Amino acid sequence: MTTNNSTITIHTDGVCKRNPGPGSWAAIIEDDKKRFLIANRVGQTTSQRMELTAAVKALSVLNRHVGRPIRLVTDCQVLVKGMTEWLVGWKASGWRKSDGKPVLNVELWRQLDVFNEKHTITWEWVRGHNGHHGNEEADALANRALIEGRISEEVYL
Repeated sequence: MTTNNSTITIHTDGVCKRNPGPGSWAAIIEDDKKRFLIANRVGQTTSQRMELTAAVKALSVLNRHVGRPIRLVTDCQVLVKGMTEWLVGWKASGWRKSDGKPVLNVELWRQLDVFNEKHTITWEWVRGHNGHHGNEEADALANRALIEGRISEEVYL
């Protein structure tokens, strides 16, 4: 990624066969100069866990780019609502939902909370499998990782 102040866009997706079952996550990180594709497969997991993991892994890559605005685009409404609507309440109630049950995947939510405090992130939901290019590409990458395993590719524009 370049050192300018242009927005970094991240497209993420997670897939899981037989939820729960084998799964994978993927992220496409791009600015005006470069695209970075990362993905990996996981054994027993859930689709929601893969969606959250994709965001965590992508934001981990950007840890040294503090100060640059980030736009994270996902087809996971739980991720967007969690970060924009529910997070404050979860933290205030000791990471419990409104029904008193513990928040699932709390370790991933905690990591996302740290990134959210450190960076200026816009969380954006798009309908999955609806022709949105970045989402379709992230989905294809996640499905590729389900077969191939770890993927890490850098493309200069």
